Amino acid sequence: MRRPLNILAIAAVSIAFASCAGRNSQQEITEPRWLASDRLQGCLYAIDEETEAVTPTDTLIRGTKLQIIPDVHKKIEKTVYQKVKKGKDDYAWAPKTSLAEDSLAVVLEKKVYARSASSIIVDTATSKIGTLAQKGASLQVIGYDRLDPATGKVNRYKIRYRDTRWAIGARPDSTVDAKTIKNIPFAEGWIYSKYTVFDGVESLLTYMPEKYDQIHRAVRNPFGGGKASGLDFFPHEKPIFKGGIRGGHKHVAMPKACYSLYLNFSPAVVGNIEAYIALAKQTKINTFVIDIKDNQCPGYKAEAMRLYSPTNYARAGKRGEDLYGRAVRRLHEEGFYVVGRITCFKDSYFVKDNPESAITDLSTGEPLFHNKSTWPSAYDRTCWQFNVELAKESVRRFGFDEINFDYVRFPDRMTRIEDHIDYHNRYGESKVQAIQRFVTYACDEIHNVGAYVSIDVFGECASPGYTTAYGQYWPALSNVADVMSGMPYPDHFSDGFYGISKPWNHPYEILKAWGKRVMGRQAETPSPAKVRTWVQAYHVMKYVDKDGIDYNAENIAKEVRGLYAAGLTGGYITWLSSSNIERYESQKDAFCIDYLAEYENSKKEEPAND
Repeated sequence: MRRPLNILAIAAVSIAFASCAGRNSQQEITEPRWLASDRLQGCLYAIDEETEAVTPTDTLIRGTKLQIIPDVHKKIEKTVYQKVKKGKDDYAWAPKTSLAEDSLAVVLEKKVYARSASSIIVDTATSKIGTLAQKGASLQVIGYDRLDPATGKVNRYKIRYRDTRWAIGARPDSTVDAKTIKNIPFAEGWIYSKYTVFDGVESLLTYMPEKYDQIHRAVRNPFGGGKASGLDFFPHEKPIFKGGIRGGHKHVAMPKACYSLYLNFSPAVVGNIEAYIALAKQTKINTFVIDIKDNQCPGYKAEAMRLYSPTNYARAGKRGEDLYGRAVRRLHEEGFYVVGRITCFKDSYFVKDNPESAITDLSTGEPLFHNKSTWPSAYDRTCWQFNVELAKESVRRFGFDEINFDYVRFPDRMTRIEDHIDYHNRYGESKVQAIQRFVTYACDEIHNVGAYVSIDVFGECASPGYTTAYGQYWPALSNVADVMSGMPYPDHFSDGFYGISKPWNHPYEILKAWGKRVMGRQAETPSPAKVRTWVQAYHVMKYVDKDGIDYNAENIAKEVRGLYAAGLTGGYITWLSSSNIERYESQKDAFCIDYLAEYENSKKEEPAND
């Protein structure tokens, strides 16, 4: 009789365990939720069973996936808390309002504030700008594109705003009444969250005011370029793009020091790319800068030209696309870094197609003809879009590693006629603000297609103490751009500049003196760009000095060594507008020097300070 009883006993115990397991499994049924918050992080809490005191226990990145016990919740002082399973026997509580059933619904902020004046993009595919959000502007959030799971930070917010002629956050004209404003239709657009904060008071602050406000408030504005203190000096994170296949093209990583030859876009030059490759392979040249669009010299029939400037499109060479495709491909095959150059705010063809975007002569109502050209206004957002879309298209079609923007400025020599022209300054910006904001916009958009941005600036903007008349202020642009490319051509300096008699005949001394001033400007900004400088590779112009020296290999080497002696070690670009292969071959010895290695070795040999 013992055996049947044992069997019954075992069966009873088994049923009992099964019953317990069933009850436990029922209690442990969970459902997925995602932690939602109006900040980058959210909290889980402990609740005391007796006192119902609520205490924070865990801080998690929003978007974190959680498992909740669906039927277990508590209401404490109007807040409903849901039980959350953290581990096998570990639990916490979360406010029900912080638990999203959809992983895309975890961003709860309804309002953010513009920390930096920013372009509002209404079409992210075409970089189309809808308006400007002023610093401190309150922005109504209606969505976002994506979330960084490591930080909880949104990439871009989708916002809703009234579609006015003034910037978001700007005070309307006194003639515009509240009823009129209320009847203005709404529009939607996008702003990068990196330019926003959650608090209105915080949005009006500047970056490290104890350091940078003091520097830039002391800068004078004698030529009308604008106040340096009105610029953005919050640090910009600079991207790093590796070599390899990207977007269907082979790319080359940016060299530590770029030793660069400039090539204009003519069939005799770019069509002869093998000759330039052969020369470069005998030297230390590792980079080529090729024109994409110069004033009245468009390189290929780009879709951006067809949409924004049909005259540029019509005047572009029919063979352009084939020549670019082959040249960039061959340069990449041989391991060269490739930069595409685009002139921005000197473009007569664009003005012909878009006269409303031009700087206007008030006496005639026509686009201003100045310095042998008509000029788009650097305040004009349509011109911004055209040049940035052309840049993005060129990266996608041919695989350029970097875009170099030239004429990123207002016209120079304008101070005497300022009262007789209309810049069409829609948002009431200073010149230095407009130029910095264009560079910010360009960097954001071009980084998205995997390319760097370099900016050409006059050598003058390395001078301390004032903003330039044409809107270039070195610390502000260096803070944003990836590369600053100054143009301190020795024959552009006046006699006696920096105390140097005929500086064009002293290339080492003049560029060393200039380079030291650049180093001073680089120290005035929190996230300085790399510096890669244009060097003179042409004869001294006759109107400067008929007895000026020839910029042969020896004198080009002196220029570059002057830059390195000042601490500017990012490399050089030869400015020779003809890009003549014979001229470059005659200067070959200068291109055979590894200036960075030479500089680093000299530093090793310096005696240690006691």
